[in-house]
Amino acid sequence: MRIALLQMTSGVDPAANADTLRKAVADAAAGGAAMLFTPEMSGLLDRDRARAAASIVAEDDDRVLAAVREAAATVGIWVHLGSLALRRPDGRLANRGFVIDDAGEIRARYDKIHLFDVDLPTGESWRESAAYAGGDAAVLVDTPAGPLGPTICYDLRFPDLYRALSDAGATVLSVPAAFTRPTGAAHWHLLLRARAIEAAAFVVAAAQTGEHADGRATYGHSLVIDPWGEVLLDMGEEAGLGFAEIDPAAVASVRERIPVIAHRRPIPAVTVA
Repeated sequence: MRIALLQMTSGVDPAANADTLRKAVADAAAGGAAMLFTPEMSGLLDRDRARAAASIVAEDDDRVLAAVREAAATVGIWVHLGSLALRRPDGRLANRGFVIDDAGEIRARYDKIHLFDVDLPTGESWRESAAYAGGDAAVLVDTPAGPLGPTICYDLRFPDLYRALSDAGATVLSVPAAFTRPTGAAHWHLLLRARAIEAAAFVVAAAQTGEHADGRATYGHSLVIDPWGEVLLDMGEEAGLGFAEIDPAAVASVRERIPVIAHRRPIPAVTVA
């Protein structure tokens, strides 16, 4: 089956980002894709939290989410909307992804569990937890691409999450992201291929790319990786739409050759010698 990935350079204007997403949904359907995957923070990417606050609203009021749902229903395509910044009832923010079906209905929500609080050698400092609350549940949802386990960006560094998802039946793992350029160049391809190999599952990673209006720069290289760890699509650094063909039967084939799922065992407590 055919899937599409949108590689974006999201800005600080949700309306402009919504227009990009609407066009991508239509173009993905016209290109024969059964499902479109978009990056983390598809609706708003703004490191200026005071400015961003005016654009971050509750889920029911988010115009980007409404636009994508309407577009999906209009052309009859599933969409994994990688994530949006949304306001929770308690006032904290959520970094939340959505799986939307071809009728525009929300089939699943996932709040990013692992928050990006790091100081990089370049001098960049990020404190996602200063505004966002982490999620507390992994999610599995049936899609045309197969049982999908959605994750978000920094989650990629925590393999226990992917083990839990593949134990639960996931054959596709999605990793929408806004990776920085230093960490992307060092770890993006390596970690994504490792997650695919460990789980013997497809990995679909739609990414932000380029120079953003808020001053940050992201790595790009949206990827599709098969269960053997082979890269089926690497979109480089240009924004735009990419397509890949995936064969769901490949998962069973790889898991028969190297039955990593069947061979997993509970990890005993560590004995300190």
